[in-house]
Amino acid sequence: MNLLSKRIYLFYFSIVAIVISIILLVVPGLPLGIDFTSGSTITYRWEDKNPTQDQISESMEKAGFDTSIIQSMGNKEFFIRTSDLGLNGKEKIDDQLKDLIGELPVTLDVNTVGSSVAENTIRNSIIAVFIASLFVMLYIIYAFRNVEQAYLYAIAAIITLIHDVFVVMGLFILISLFVGSVVNSIFIVGILTVIGYSVNDTIVIFDRIRENLIINKSTEFINVVNMSVRESVTRSLGTSVTTSIVILSMLLFGGQSLRDFLIVLLLGVIIGTYSSIFVASNLLLTWRYGLRK
Repeated sequence: MNLLSKRIYLFYFSIVAIVISIILLVVPGLPLGIDFTSGSTITYRWEDKNPTQDQISESMEKAGFDTSIIQSMGNKEFFIRTSDLGLNGKEKIDDQLKDLIGELPVTLDVNTVGSSVAENTIRNSIIAVFIASLFVMLYIIYAFRNVEQAYLYAIAAIITLIHDVFVVMGLFILISLFVGSVVNSIFIVGILTVIGYSVNDTIVIFDRIRENLIINKSTEFINVVNMSVRESVTRSLGTSVTTSIVILSMLLFGGQSLRDFLIVLLLGVIIGTYSSIFVASNLLLTWRYGLRK
């Protein structure tokens, strides 16, 4: 079975996915949390009353916080993201909620992040992703030093990694429109985990290609790559399915605090498996033969 027989269509599919993801990054853009934008978040729970989002929004406006984002979390719990509360903003909000709804809610959590902290978070996140990518490239060049044009394997792995990160972010934006997910510090942890998972899957297939090149020296390169992908696909799919089942279980039955991280992780596992099989190996063949063979 030739898994790469339709590789030109897979190539174009991946390009379209990246382009759509880039467009989504521009409009509507990543839903940045207070870790990146500065501001405050409050989590409330009502014991008896069951207020609506409109009631809470009206209370926030009367308290002087017009640009608040309110998200229902179920069980009479609401998550509110707004501008910096300042010294007495929280008390004003509590008073307005009590007057309009008739019950003072229980405050489960309050967080405030200043603009300087948000700027540091953005800078450190960029540095972390860059350093991770750099070490990935250096490792692959070293590990495949005995293979002809080893740098091509490193470049292919980095392009695959970039593909995964962009597509995961694009899908995360779409999901956030429905579930209210935001980009925070743990999102960056998720992206770094996706990078590690993507590279791991890619190296497994590249390593099999390296072994088969040594064993089958007279076999054409395209056949060696296809053979290597066939030999690795069961392992890759098996690992991805079992990992996805665990992540789904945590996503369905775990708490809200890890939800965004788990969403990124699940998307990363799925996209990383696809890219390691159909993008990374495809890039090696494209450099050797072009798009037409």
